[in-house]
Amino acid sequence: MDDLTDCLSAEPVPQPAEVPQPVAVPPLAGFTIGITAARRADELAALLQRRGAAVVRAPALRIVPLTDDTELLAATRALVAAPPDIAVATTGIGFRGWIEAAEGWNLGDELIECLSKSVVLARGPKAKGAIRAAGLREEWSPDSESSVEVLERLLEQGVDGRRIAVQLHGAPLRDFVESLKAAGAEVVEVPVYRWLPPTDLGPLDRLLDACCSGALDAVTFTSAPAAISLLDRAAERGLTAELLHALRRDVLPVCVGPVTAAPLEELDIATVWPERMRLGAMVQTLTAQLPDRARRLAVAGHRLELRGQAALVDGELRPVPPAGMALLRALARRPGWVVPRAELLRALPGSGDDEHAVETAMARLRAALGAPRLVATVVKRGYRLAVDPVADPGDKYGDTA
Repeated sequence: MDDLTDCLSAEPVPQPAEVPQPVAVPPLAGFTIGITAARRADELAALLQRRGAAVVRAPALRIVPLTDDTELLAATRALVAAPPDIAVATTGIGFRGWIEAAEGWNLGDELIECLSKSVVLARGPKAKGAIRAAGLREEWSPDSESSVEVLERLLEQGVDGRRIAVQLHGAPLRDFVESLKAAGAEVVEVPVYRWLPPTDLGPLDRLLDACCSGALDAVTFTSAPAAISLLDRAAERGLTAELLHALRRDVLPVCVGPVTAAPLEELDIATVWPERMRLGAMVQTLTAQLPDRARRLAVAGHRLELRGQAALVDGELRPVPPAGMALLRALARRPGWVVPRAELLRALPGSGDDEHAVETAMARLRAALGAPRLVATVVKRGYRLAVDPVADPGDKYGDTA
């Protein structure tokens, strides 16, 4: 009994403290991404923010409401009066909007009746869904979701003497329409909505400035007119050279598909897009590719990764002030080499001529990184990243070139 009492009164055996598990860093944490979309911008922003990104939203276009567009009414009346042999639906939202607008003008039944007598082609699955929702049936739709393939099919089958209604999608399809006319077709263009520059250019200008200054890591485009609008605005402000330089080098242009990318590709801007032309697929492509562009270095026994406005130190996200990030990037351009204070001063945003600004920003950078030895001071010369001299050849952090 005494033994039992002794056991019950004994001091509890201390347990080892639990080691906190590292928190997984979202794949886009530390990156800032521009959104130029007018439609579904909220959805796109939510998808990116859910993956850790900061977003800069600036619709590059606005849509003229369908019911306010007299051109659409005129085209609808013309087709009701003389039904087309062929009708081409290019977008789901456009075709649905056309039917809804016609109903608002008390022309809905007549429009459906005239289209039911036509051969209806759908550019993609969304247009196909809108056609079927209207009680119609498409004859054909290309797997590529490309207007080019629709045009090729029409020209192969012959369109001489045929009346063709072409639903536009925000901008004229000049090549498409002119090719049909050249082949002998009578073309009725149906402008179901029109893209125009935004009423308030302030957000677009701020996005443009952020892109040119390197404050963005990627910019997304969901329509070719949006890309054209950004390029046009840059031209109006005399920033074309700066924008092209940024998009060709530091800012990743991500498009929803090759049609959207075409205006950029024509200017020798390399873009990325998903195989499947969908918003979610575009975000997945961006999530896969943007982190791979981050600079990774083995420094002072730590793993350092440079992202847009943050750094990862041994897998932990460390937000860095803009001035500190500018210094870190300047040092990372020549890892291990001494960078003079004067050069670092020029790298600071709004740099003046006081080199003490470098010391202040450097102190804040070291504090933000949480590992002061990452940046070494070289007395009377400047600073350098304390790059590890030997790295594992198979280690992605071993790139010190």
